[in-house]
Amino acid sequence: MNENKTQVIVVGGGPAGISAAITVAKSGKEVILIERGNFSGSKNMFGGAIYTQPTKEIFPDFEKTAPLERNNIKHNYTILTETDSTTVTYRDNTPHSNSYSVIRSKFDRWIAQEAKKAGVILVTQTVVKELILKKKKVIGVKTELEDYYADIVILADGVNSLLARQIGLRKNFNPKNVALGIKEVYKIGQEKINERFNLKDDEGCITEIFGYPMLGELGLGYMYTNKDTVTLGLGITLSELIKTKIKPYELLDKLKNHQSISPFIEGGELLEYSAHLIPEGGYKSMPKLFADGVMIVGDSACLVNNLHWEGTNLAMISGKLAGETAIVALNKNDFTKRTLSLYKKKLDKSFVMADMKSYKDLMDIMHKNSKSFLNYYLRKINKFFKMFIEVDSIAKKNKFKNFIFTTLKERGLTGLLKDGLNVLKLVWGILKWI
Repeated sequence: MNENKTQVIVVGGGPAGISAAITVAKSGKEVILIERGNFSGSKNMFGGAIYTQPTKEIFPDFEKTAPLERNNIKHNYTILTETDSTTVTYRDNTPHSNSYSVIRSKFDRWIAQEAKKAGVILVTQTVVKELILKKKKVIGVKTELEDYYADIVILADGVNSLLARQIGLRKNFNPKNVALGIKEVYKIGQEKINERFNLKDDEGCITEIFGYPMLGELGLGYMYTNKDTVTLGLGITLSELIKTKIKPYELLDKLKNHQSISPFIEGGELLEYSAHLIPEGGYKSMPKLFADGVMIVGDSACLVNNLHWEGTNLAMISGKLAGETAIVALNKNDFTKRTLSLYKKKLDKSFVMADMKSYKDLMDIMHKNSKSFLNYYLRKINKFFKMFIEVDSIAKKNKFKNFIFTTLKERGLTGLLKDGLNVLKLVWGILKWI
């Protein structure tokens, strides 16, 4: 008996990997989780929110003991141009919580401890260099120090997933299907955050930012409130960075110095700067999710809903479903792709794949129409509100007529019809899966 043989190996200590490992461990099976960082979360980055309902599926009592920052009761949608902004706000004043802001280094360390309590063996500061194959079946992993063997290997090694590429489940990514996310964290103080965002101590606010400094480019900004810090960041596709040759930090500098954003972080102490790749290709860029002896979860599987800024919830649920599939395979003593295909079937029946399919055409449409949707129409929205509130000696009906006439002249009837058809295509893409 090989002393380095276990039932399941999970590669990657983020939410997807830990969710898979803890699901397996709770069934009484043996599972080792291998993490390359000093601890889970040390190398992870995201905007700032975890979602309540999916998290409860893995950690039912997390609200009592997890290191949470704020309960996000407020959601802003902000459109920026160089000189103005429009913000639409939704605020939920009920006790219900949809999401919490968290610091990943704290939260991931906590979920790793929960996994250890459940029986997961956690191996940190260890890099998995390649998968071990026997007759094209994955039977273990090679690390820098030694080899580990298992009946099943679950890959949660992130957006690059070199291991999935090694066995042909993934191709090299296309720059248009991957975004670079960068962010800064500023210490502001609890009282100032409450005042600037109109919040109470435990209340949080998420702000999604469209337009400047990425007008006409496929990128979005964001801002999250933590207990005494504010996270400000953006994500932009690699293809846009290659095309424009602009530096990511230059974009972030422009964003944080915009007159509608700078007051929120004014006087703040910069605590952190980080960057991370994000899979943005959606359903069409997803790899094959299973093979003999192996399954892929989370970012490795390109499970990100970029329209709704969701990734952590998809990661957790995919990890849970992969863990459930591993349990079935272990009970049957069958680790072939025939049995592991149950993972894909479970995903197909869940909201995860339903949402991925609903927005499968989103990125194609946005890449082809970013100049109109992410520049022209954003500017028109701000111009409309400026016209709507402006008081002068011009009759309102004349202003409205001029706005409509100018839009028709600038965009043209053909252009407006084309844009409308693209919107209908997106809506139909959602409705046909209902």
